[in-house]
Amino acid sequence: MNLDQQIQVLIDDAPQDDVTPQLVRTIAPVLKQLAQQLRHSQYYVLQTLDQNWVLTTLSNRTQPDVQKNIIYAFPTLKDVTIGPSPLQDPQLIALPTPVTHILFQMLAMERVDSTIFFETPGNTATGTEIRRQDLQNLVQIQIQATSQPQKPSGFGSNLHLPPDIA
Repeated sequence: MNLDQQIQVLIDDAPQDDVTPQLVRTIAPVLKQLAQQLRHSQYYVLQTLDQNWVLTTLSNRTQPDVQKNIIYAFPTLKDVTIGPSPLQDPQLIALPTPVTHILFQMLAMERVDSTIFFETPGNTATGTEIRRQDLQNLVQIQIQATSQPQKPSGFGSNLHLPPDIA
């Protein structure tokens, strides 16, 4: 499924409340832009049997009090078995998830600090980190940009036009 199809599925699956589908359309360019920087259109994400995503807590080596919660996203099912925390728990499964859906879910998961996307099959030592805070900032910028009326070039922001200008 290509990125545009993934975005359409997000829109179609959103609650049809006249707000959420439009919100997904608004933030779609951010999701697509980030997804294009990654190598794969889908990744395998570890989940519990009731489909909760598995978080891994990492501690800083030099500052053990500094921790962050991450999600690992693997390019292949085989990589899940050789990853940093190999799949050995029979209560866990790895399911393929479209990349834009992973990014979208990150926005809703308050306990997630980052997702590590492993890009090269067979290499789970190096990955691309996307921080939730960075994603939220980009989404906020996108929402603000689309909600503000465009000003004609050359007009200052303090210009007040009378309501009967036309």
